[in-house]
Amino acid sequence: MSARAEGLAPVKPVKMDAARIKTELLAGLTVALALVPEAVAFAFVAGVNPLVGLYAAFFVGLITACIGGRPGMISGATGALAVVMVSLVAQHGVEYLFATVVLMGIIQIGVGLLRWGKFIRMVPHPVMLGFVNGLAIVIFLAQMGQFKVPDSAGGLTWMSGSQLYLMLGLVALTMAVIWFLPKLTKAFPAPLAGILVVTALVLGFNLDTRSVGDLASISGGLPQFHIPMVPLTFETLKIILPYAIILSAIGLIESLLTLNLVADLTNTKGGASKECVAQGTANVVTGFFGGMGGCAMIGQSMINVKSGARTRISGIAAALFLLSFIVIASPLIEQIPVAALVGVMFMVVIGTFAWASLKIVHKIPLIDALVMVVVTCVTVYSDLAVAVVVGVIISALAYAWNAASRISARIGTSKEGWKVYRLSGPLFFGSTTGFVDLFDPASDPDDIVVDFIDSRVVDHSGLEAIDALASKYEAAGKRLHLRHLSPDCQKLLAKAGNLVEVSVLEDPDYEIAVDYGHRFDASEKPS
Repeated sequence: MSARAEGLAPVKPVKMDAARIKTELLAGLTVALALVPEAVAFAFVAGVNPLVGLYAAFFVGLITACIGGRPGMISGATGALAVVMVSLVAQHGVEYLFATVVLMGIIQIGVGLLRWGKFIRMVPHPVMLGFVNGLAIVIFLAQMGQFKVPDSAGGLTWMSGSQLYLMLGLVALTMAVIWFLPKLTKAFPAPLAGILVVTALVLGFNLDTRSVGDLASISGGLPQFHIPMVPLTFETLKIILPYAIILSAIGLIESLLTLNLVADLTNTKGGASKECVAQGTANVVTGFFGGMGGCAMIGQSMINVKSGARTRISGIAAALFLLSFIVIASPLIEQIPVAALVGVMFMVVIGTFAWASLKIVHKIPLIDALVMVVVTCVTVYSDLAVAVVVGVIISALAYAWNAASRISARIGTSKEGWKVYRLSGPLFFGSTTGFVDLFDPASDPDDIVVDFIDSRVVDHSGLEAIDALASKYEAAGKRLHLRHLSPDCQKLLAKAGNLVEVSVLEDPDYEIAVDYGHRFDASEKPS
């Protein structure tokens, strides 16, 4: 397979100097700080210890940064996977989760080796727009949980009064720093500057606001190799296989769509199948080191790219910084205000949402606008994998309907005096009814030619339609001939065997396309 077909066009070289390395390291530090509360939150969603989420963020982030298909992408524990994991953990325990993550990784590696990642190109652009808009909304809604505090009944309630105003003020300050700093200088990542400014303000004035440490302790040791403690039986496989398939599909779809998004932002290309192998390898390793698995993270990838990162250094640095937070720097990281990280994620939401889609929604075809809205809604209310599948199905059905309405024929006379139907448009399952309606076996002459110079037989339904038409002419004592069948159509016809019994006229001049073996008189008309 060619590099072009696989999407492996070489990434534009980035000049490595001291300034570039500094940018990459600072971007990695910013990403690592933002990863902490997300990994903790997703671990809670999945019903596992926070360290299970943090270890997953480290391993998945490190391995994909080293061998992934797109430098600059960030991977880690994600909410899209966590919501699927929660029922598995609740019913069977965390050890079954680790085994599932290993099997999930094996499946993803298989997809990569089979080069199935290239099929992501089948996702239409309206689906991509719906995907990014839906994820932007999901990221926004995920931050709403940070505006809730425990109540006396043991539940959660919305902040109010001075606590809420302080939270909103610090979030706004973070966003303001991120917005205005690039206008002054781009030598320092704006998201990191926003985190540092707000942290210094909170600590300097001893402001009473929630910090990362209030969510959970992130202190821990180095991850240890651990074989999942599950029985190696067929019953175990029956339990974990369905989850592994769903998780691998969600992880790959989110990763490959994020790959395309980052490639568009940086005007480069990445390797889809290479990314599949990297994600799979990362999840296999993560499962053996007590992690919950993961995939690409659009929010963190946006932070990384917007901070100026363009190489693998930032992703590697983010993973190593995260591990250092767990092992040695947890007391410092736990003092970071949650408001600062919420402000960073709100800016990610603003940068992720495709605002231009709101301007073009009334200019594009109605079906494309519908697909975009449906994918956005399903992403928010269900999950990404379902949303993308629904969007692709709607787009495919719309295309099939449009293609079905395009089949037509011009009627003429061949040099033998036979009546010729010159088809235009594809002959497939959606257009067979329109194809049959073009002909009039009762009044046509003894010999009829169906000319496929501007048409193709696409599938079995098309062959059945030709066979049914031939049977009608045979019943009327007439003969049906096929002309200008392309090589792929002839191959399809040959595979059908005795299904289609018609005369196929040889056409040695087909490739030259100058003399089609028939003429159209002045009365030639469309049918």
